[in-house]
Amino acid sequence: MDGSGSILTAMVGLAGAAIGGLTSFVTSWLTLRTQMHQNMLTAARDRREAVYKDFIKEAARLFGDALGHEREDVSDLIALYSIVAHMRLLASSEVIARAERVLEAIVAAYLAPNRTLHELRQFAHEGGLDPLRQFSEACRSELERFDKL
Repeated sequence: MDGSGSILTAMVGLAGAAIGGLTSFVTSWLTLRTQMHQNMLTAARDRREAVYKDFIKEAARLFGDALGHEREDVSDLIALYSIVAHMRLLASSEVIARAERVLEAIVAAYLAPNRTLHELRQFAHEGGLDPLRQFSEACRSELERFDKL
C-alpha cells in the first residue's frame, strides 16, 4: 500500500500543480484581454476626440469668416465636409446630425449679407454666434459614454 499511496500523493500533487498552472494562465489571459480591450476603447475615444477637435477648429474659423464675407463660392467648406465624412466612420448619428447643422449654419452665414458690428451684437444676443454649442454637447456626451465603458 505504500507504493500506491505514494503514487496517489504524486498524482494529487501533479493535478494540483496542473490546476494551479491552468488557473494562473487563465487569469493572465483574462487580464491581458481586459487590458487590450481597454486600450482599444481608449484609442477609439482619442480618435473621436481628435476628429471633433479638428471639426470645431475648422468650423469656428469658417463661421468667423462667413460672418464678415458674403460669397457664393464655398470651396473653403471642402475641408470641413471631409472631416464630417471622417466622423461618419466613427461617431454616433446624433453627433453627425449636429455637425451637419453646423455646416448649414456656415453656408447660411456665407450666403447672407455681411453683418455690421451692430448686427453682430444683436446676432450674438440671440445666440447666433455659437453654432457649435449643440455639436460640442453631443460630442461630450459621446465621449463620456466611452469613459463609462
